[in-house]
Amino acid sequence: MALNNAKPARDVFEHVVHYIAKDFTFNDNGKVLTIGTIPAGALILKPLSGATVNTVFNAGTTNVLDIGTTADDDLYGTDLALGTAAFVPLDEVVSYKVTADTTFTATVALSGTAATTGAGVVSIAYLPRIA
Repeated sequence: MALNNAKPARDVFEHVVHYIAKDFTFNDNGKVLTIGTIPAGALILKPLSGATVNTVFNAGTTNVLDIGTTADDDLYGTDLALGTAAFVPLDEVVSYKVTADTTFTATVALSGTAATTGAGVVSIAYLPRIA
């Protein structure tokens, strides 16, 4: 069970790496999925954050994922490739320190022949309250 359910922002008040995560599948095509909220002052750990593709997505033309916020749906990851089983890190060059509680989203975009497979996990790793 996730610790971030019904909480404004996740912080376990320990000096450890925190994370929020969300499973997604080919059935989520076109949906905006809420991953969770991280607290103001948090520093996102870019090398540990992104999408892990566990089962390859097989739509005929496009198999990608955007990772962003409720304000900008591809702020941190744009068209991350889902066609290979792998970890795909965030790819945008932006500030990775958030100034306000920030809700992260993921959007699966598949096109062409309808996908029949595809599953993964989006994860955002962060350090809370960085001064």
